Amino acid sequence: MIPVADGELHVSVTGDGPPLLLIAGGLGAADAYRTLAKHLDGFTIVSYDRRGHFHSSDHTSGPIPVTRHADDVFAILEHLSLGPVSVFASSAGALIGLDLVSRYPAAVSTLVAHEPPAVQLMPDAQAWLEDVAQQVRLARSGDLMAAFTRFVSGIAGAALPDLRAVRLPNEKEWQFLFDREITEFFDYLPDLRALRKSGVDIVPTAGSGSRGRYHYQPAKVLALELGLPFVESPGAHLAPQRNPKEFAVALREFLS
Repeated sequence: MIPVADGELHVSVTGDGPPLLLIAGGLGAADAYRTLAKHLDGFTIVSYDRRGHFHSSDHTSGPIPVTRHADDVFAILEHLSLGPVSVFASSAGALIGLDLVSRYPAAVSTLVAHEPPAVQLMPDAQAWLEDVAQQVRLARSGDLMAAFTRFVSGIAGAALPDLRAVRLPNEKEWQFLFDREITEFFDYLPDLRALRKSGVDIVPTAGSGSRGRYHYQPAKVLALELGLPFVESPGAHLAPQRNPKEFAVALREFLS
């Protein structure tokens, strides 16, 4: 457990070698990349439960901005005396990684930003913000399953069964996401100027199976804005979890 401002974070450190920090999207669980980490031997893997989720605590109220999450990551690196480190971050985690680089560039050597849902970079941003607002309204009205279903319906590769007849796993975690985080994630606009000046190697990437989805295009726009090459990774949005062995091969290439 690592103390941070207004909370404590549950952090996992495994393996041996140069440090590689993994920042999860979704519910922000340290275990989200547990299988992927098994294919990343040769690294010291650092992962954590995002504040307010699973074993991590949060003593604040109201929305949790992306900047607060990035501050948490920096606190972890300072506590462990790590840096600059390589970072792999996916989905909402990639937004946290981008904010970390923009405000704490000396802490990061390389950031692989996988499908950041930075819809504010897109011309149809308002439509996506309205969709998220509807998800939040559903969750707060008591229909958490409807909010969850609407959320995952736009995610390439989710391939979820019809969960209407069963209880939604991790209900508390999903409610926390809809109540306090998801609007902040989708409303986040990366600081392009700071990213350009950071000196950090940034690899914007999206999966070939995500083409045409809202979480694919922002990585391409980000690459264009930063004057960097855009590279496709294997699989879709959940490839780090669903195809960990194949994805680990690509991730090693990106990191090198």
